[in-house]
Amino acid sequence: MARTHPHAEASYKVIAFEDGSFGVEVTIPDSQPTTVRSFASEQDAEAWIGSHRNRVRSQAESGYWLRAQRGRPPRSS
Repeated sequence: MARTHPHAEASYKVIAFEDGSFGVEVTIPDSQPTTVRSFASEQDAEAWIGSHRNRVRSQAESGYWLRAQRGRPPRSS
C-alpha cells in the first residue's frame, strides 16, 4: 500500500494576532490544527506556506520522509 506524506493534504490559513504579528494555522486531516508563529507580516506567513508546501512535495517525491520514519514506533490512532 502506497503511503503519502503526512502533510500532503494539509490546509493552511494565515491568521492575524492582536499584537500585529501573523501565524499560519496548519490543519492535517484527522489531526488537531496547529499554529506556526510569529511572522512579522502576512507576506512572510504566505512565503512560509509556499516553502512548506515545496518541502513536503520534495520529501514526498524523494521518499525522504519514509526513510526518516524508520526505527520510530508506529503512531497510535
